[in-house]
Amino acid sequence: MTSVVPLLLLALAGILAGGALSLRRQKATTFSIVITGLLAVLAAAGGILWLIPE
Repeated sequence: MTSVVPLLLLALAGILAGGALSLRRQKATTFSIVITGLLAVLAAAGGILWLIPE
């Protein structure tokens, strides 16, 4: 189970990053783009930190 969590977090980060780019192309509000981008960064950081051995 623990080997699946970083994969899911990194996949979520990719989906959110793509969503932020899509929002930017659709000229959405800056607030929604920033929130989506921050969530992508947090998910990516969580996935990477999960992979670091203790």
